Amino acid sequence: MKHKKVTAVQKLYDACRDVFADCGPGVVPAAQGIERLKDILNGMTEFDVGVRSNMPYFKVQETGEFPKITYLHLSECEKFSIGIFLLPPAGVLPLHNHPQMTVFSKLLLGTMHIKAYDWVDDVASSSVPKADSSESEAGTVKVRLAKLKVNSDFTAPCNTSILYPTDGGNMHCFTAITSCAVLDVLGPPYCDPEGRHCQYYRTHLFTTFSADDKQLPDDDEKVKDYAWLEEMDKPAGLSVIGARYNGPKIVEK
Repeated sequence: MKHKKVTAVQKLYDACRDVFADCGPGVVPAAQGIERLKDILNGMTEFDVGVRSNMPYFKVQETGEFPKITYLHLSECEKFSIGIFLLPPAGVLPLHNHPQMTVFSKLLLGTMHIKAYDWVDDVASSSVPKADSSESEAGTVKVRLAKLKVNSDFTAPCNTSILYPTDGGNMHCFTAITSCAVLDVLGPPYCDPEGRHCQYYRTHLFTTFSADDKQLPDDDEKVKDYAWLEEMDKPAGLSVIGARYNGPKIVEK
């Protein structure tokens, strides 16, 4: 009797169960587990999850707002989630964070620009005066200093990118240059009651605000690699619509 071939998504699910079993918020999986997940994801293509470039989700609707983004839910438990974002050309997932998470992102289809930041230190957001404001002006904004970690175009097939709770570009923005599909593994997933809320940010040039000497880059050339991030509500035009996943089934255990 022949054994049925195990699908790539089933291997991914099984590996997630093992790798995230002893993890929790802020706990990074062991190096061996990270390599195991990375190897599986690196070998995956859009065909492994039933995604095709001619799917209707990739058609741009001329609305004048953010192009609608589609999310395909594959699996979720308290330890991890697996899902796919489908972005039409010019689709944007604005700058947002991943609190206390380890995240694996695999670009399955298309060309995408990724811009990502990490916090400079552990200090929470503080009110900082604008560099060009006088004492008489109410020119303070609540911001926090971040350093640019990624600012590049990626084209599938490419290696999996990994971000960590405090490193690797925990705050990132995805901009689709062509139709794009991104397979995401989050450990643990977002959970508002547990304080893992998806926070969005707007960026300000480093020179927009004054800063303590200890936060200043030591080289003028490096100034462009720093930005002030200000918390903001979810952008009004952002629309992420859930859709049915019709790829190979995952047997949850």
